[in-house]
Amino acid sequence: MTAEGFLEGRRLQMARGVLLQCIMGGYPPARFYGSDDGDLALVPDPAQIHRLPWSKQPRALAICDADELTGESSSLSTRGQLKAVIARYAALGLAPVVATELEFFVFAPNTDPTQPFQAPVGLDGRREDGHSAFSVSSNNGLRPFFSEVYECMAALGLPRDTFMHEMGVSQFEINLLHGDPLLLADQTLLFKHLLKEVALKHGLTVVCMAKPLAHTPGSSMHIHQSIVEIATGRNVFSDEAGEPTATFRHFIGGQQAGMADFTALFAPNVNSYQRLCHPFASPNNACWSHDNRAAGLRIPASSPVARRVENRLPGADANPYLAIAASLAAGLYGIENRLEPSEAIQGEFEVPDNLSLPCTLHAALERLKRSQLAKELFGKEFIEGYVASKTMELTSFFDEITPWERRVLAAQA
Repeated sequence: MTAEGFLEGRRLQMARGVLLQCIMGGYPPARFYGSDDGDLALVPDPAQIHRLPWSKQPRALAICDADELTGESSSLSTRGQLKAVIARYAALGLAPVVATELEFFVFAPNTDPTQPFQAPVGLDGRREDGHSAFSVSSNNGLRPFFSEVYECMAALGLPRDTFMHEMGVSQFEINLLHGDPLLLADQTLLFKHLLKEVALKHGLTVVCMAKPLAHTPGSSMHIHQSIVEIATGRNVFSDEAGEPTATFRHFIGGQQAGMADFTALFAPNVNSYQRLCHPFASPNNACWSHDNRAAGLRIPASSPVARRVENRLPGADANPYLAIAASLAAGLYGIENRLEPSEAIQGEFEVPDNLSLPCTLHAALERLKRSQLAKELFGKEFIEGYVASKTMELTSFFDEITPWERRVLAAQA
């Protein structure tokens, strides 16, 4: 909208069904979002209005809440769902603290989707071959791109902790500083948008798919979680002697209780399961461990004041609002119901049947569809609408025949 209209406070409205639009652009039947498909109000968050530093033409972006015209938050809004989870913690005098680790790939332009992605041509005239994990060299020629990424992050007020080259071909990771869950979800969304826009300026393509390359590690969005008392700021996962508390155990128990039901929220696309079914430190289990990257729930080595639970299931393709909301909601469910976790695992291990997770989008959606816990925590309308939209995407995928099928199966008797 125009700057004048925005500054005058003109209300911006949008059809309710847009919140269930699938990634191909279509919509599930109207019964999932109200048969009238009435309007929602988009209400800007005053703290999340940003001048876009990469745009030559003056342009701004405002992150909005999607509210019903009666004033309450729409149950179909993932940002609204996260705010509701945070409010449930606040009612107990608690505040969750999170940080996200986002991995992504930087590729050359890919004009033919039937061909694999390729790394950009580097300063030495070659394409990276995947031997640059944690390297400090700059022969990949991406220094100008990352310099502008850093500048744009600073202009948008996005504090960064560490940046590194990850294990995949032209794969990188950023760690955002821990803080309020809503703020971190907003920052993660802004960062992904920033990456793609700046990449286009530099003739590059940034890809946040969970598994864009075969035989290569996928991209995650690990979520680090702790809880503090609002009154004191004390981390309730540690007692005065620095030992783990019952609240810490119950939080893990809740995570374990919800991970299988919520897998489709953490791994929302067909491609998500390529990452999980070929795990390079991408565990598809609900086991927990002290500092073991093969566990879906990892407790990083830290001081008692920084004791936290890392949820390693979400991929880079996950909606940050929904993934954080689902993870925190599961933990709160465990705290409220005093759920005890399984025994911690260490070293190499086999996943018990009761801690295994769905390994296809179809199985994950079926589990979510049947989940009374999901409907209790997020509401029946949201869960049924989400499943309907994702089922459309799965059906669209099955409408295509892949090159593997033509290459391998065509010659079979």
